Amino acid sequence: MANVKKNKAKTKVIEEKEVSVNIDEIISDYAESLPYSIKKDLAKKLKSININKSEIINIVKKVKERYEIHRVDPYESVGIVAAQSIGEPGTQMTMRTFHYAGVAEMNVTLGLPRLIEIVDARRTPSTPMMTIYLKKEVSSDINKVKKVAKNIETTLLSDVTNIYTDLEQIEIRIIPQMELMKSLDLDVMDLKKTMMDNGGPIMKHLKYNSDENYLYISFLSIEGKEGNVITESPYASLKNLLDTITNLSVKGLEGVKRAIIKEVSGEYVIYTEGSNLKGVLGVEGVDTSRTYTNNIMEIYEIFGIEAARESIVNEIKKTLDEQALAVDIRHIMLVADIMTNNGDVRAIGRHGISGKKTSILARAAFEITGNHLLKAGVTGEVDNLNGVAENIIVGQPITHGTGAVHLVYKTDKKRSEQKENLKK
Repeated sequence: MANVKKNKAKTKVIEEKEVSVNIDEIISDYAESLPYSIKKDLAKKLKSININKSEIINIVKKVKERYEIHRVDPYESVGIVAAQSIGEPGTQMTMRTFHYAGVAEMNVTLGLPRLIEIVDARRTPSTPMMTIYLKKEVSSDINKVKKVAKNIETTLLSDVTNIYTDLEQIEIRIIPQMELMKSLDLDVMDLKKTMMDNGGPIMKHLKYNSDENYLYISFLSIEGKEGNVITESPYASLKNLLDTITNLSVKGLEGVKRAIIKEVSGEYVIYTEGSNLKGVLGVEGVDTSRTYTNNIMEIYEIFGIEAARESIVNEIKKTLDEQALAVDIRHIMLVADIMTNNGDVRAIGRHGISGKKTSILARAAFEITGNHLLKAGVTGEVDNLNGVAENIIVGQPITHGTGAVHLVYKTDKKRSEQKENLKK
């Protein structure tokens, strides 16, 4: 009995090995027309389960059958279907521009305004935001996470100092708040270096009072000297300098106004108000493979067009999902494809895709009709009436579906003539 069980076990192991080796071959024989990504996923799942060859063949055939059912029919107007499928639920979306998206005190644009700015390919979204994941050795330690957050969040000179103006002496004093500076690992010399590097030529006259521990610049002491940088009255220069140094960044990344820490699934994640993806990817402790921004153009500039396309799909889907609107992912993918197919992120509008159509009538039907027709007339453009809009305008069947096929009926007389010509 024991030997029979052993033999059965051996047979099962051999059969499993044989199946795992032949799965790719089976898929190739029975479902060659499937896309590579589907074949790859199918092979991976079939190798993870214990079934015999006939069952694998049945599964592969079924997958191919389902794929064929879901394929688009020839000459179907996929663009119109996609526009309808996204546009109709879009009219049901709320107009809430701001919403607390699971993060305390963090406003994010959602709903219809967010959908509009995605398809408009805005260079900067109205509420740019980053979700920053950290490496394992950092994400579980709150103190390390706080340190990373401080290196990311922009700290202005006015946040860590008290800035006073003395109109009698025409002087500006910068008095450090030592407790705040200590928490950010800053000292007075750091402030001085930052101000001299970024405050303009006048900052070469910045001085440090070591007795009372403050920085100052006196316009009376530099007025009239050789190489004077004051080009206007001392009072005007003092006011301009005050405006400059108040908003001077002394620590953090440009564009990141705030960084908020939140625990998600057992790890700490940093959410930011403002976006600087390129800068964040260089911060020590940041997990560069998971960190994300909602600024599509920033992703395009750093990672390229494929990443931008994926980002468009994710952002549109997330916006619709938040409103509980079910739209097939393939419609969204088509929109993303059309926005990125020439290697650049283009808007869907008169300054992008709709304004660059080859058909004059289609462009004129969208916006600024007179301008398009006038320009076409002056330059002698020709419209071949290949699309939907232009054929509807002139009142003839569109070149889609049954309208894309031209049927020709041959009479018996015509057939006999052709046969005689072939014999000759």
